[in-house]
Amino acid sequence: MRVRICQAGDIAPGAMKSVEPNGVPVLIANVGGAYFAVGDVCSHARSRLSDGYLHEDACTVECPTHNAIFSLQTGEALEFPADEPIPTYGIEIVGDDLYVNLPDD
Repeated sequence: MRVRICQAGDIAPGAMKSVEPNGVPVLIANVGGAYFAVGDVCSHARSRLSDGYLHEDACTVECPTHNAIFSLQTGEALEFPADEPIPTYGIEIVGDDLYVNLPDD
């Protein structure tokens, strides 16, 4: 299911935004003009990743609680203590609008 999130320009390069389309916590990150959408909940500490740190050079996000690091491209847990991935979602820009593709329930 494709859900409109915001205008693409609303998330500046180097910024993250937390959204909950249809109640699903999603983190949107802009890494040098490329947008990524991943689950906004750490698979280890259950903390909001959007409260953490974006590492643009590595295209990763770091959990604010125990510093677990996740790939924005694959959702893979890259640093202990997390060992489970986070979900990734397709993202599209249509005109000026940013859409996230959520799984159909």
